[in-house]
Amino acid sequence: MVTLHLDDQLESLLHLTNQPVETAAREMIVLELYRRELISSGKAAELLSMDRMEFIRFSSKLGIPFFDMSEDELRSDLETLRNLG
Repeated sequence: MVTLHLDDQLESLLHLTNQPVETAAREMIVLELYRRELISSGKAAELLSMDRMEFIRFSSKLGIPFFDMSEDELRSDLETLRNLG
């Protein structure tokens, strides 16, 4: 267990989420770890007590894409799929 000391301003901002500060902070930490690709969607879901699809929808609504591909990667994958058919 880690104790995190927040200044009054940051604590006030976290209250804007209408969640307990600990819940809001945990959610933001997990989302950032996922966004940085340090944890999988499955692990993030587990840490937030959600099922994986619920987490994917939740993070997508917050602007964190499930698929993060460059245009070149997408083109390459589409070409591979065309060649399989």
